[in-house]
Amino acid sequence: MKVEYDFSQAKQGAVIPQTGKTRITIYIDDDVLETFRERSESAGKGYQTMMNEALRQYLEKVKQPLDEETLRRVLQEELQELRAEK
Repeated sequence: MKVEYDFSQAKQGAVIPQTGKTRITIYIDDDVLETFRERSESAGKGYQTMMNEALRQYLEKVKQPLDEETLRRVLQEELQELRAEK
């Protein structure tokens, strides 16, 4: 091991930058955080990963509002099917 290292070109921060993730500060109720930490220990994965998975599952269940473009497309498809049946 060297006696002295040269850190003149060093950069502060994470060694490996994360892509597709953003660091934020968020306040979580103590009991919710503790529950995720307990479950993560028994599951063998990180509590933040489990929280992210739970948020994704919730977002998949929540339906997006129906916009005009989607409504028009669905109606056109239904009308085409009705015309094809005749």
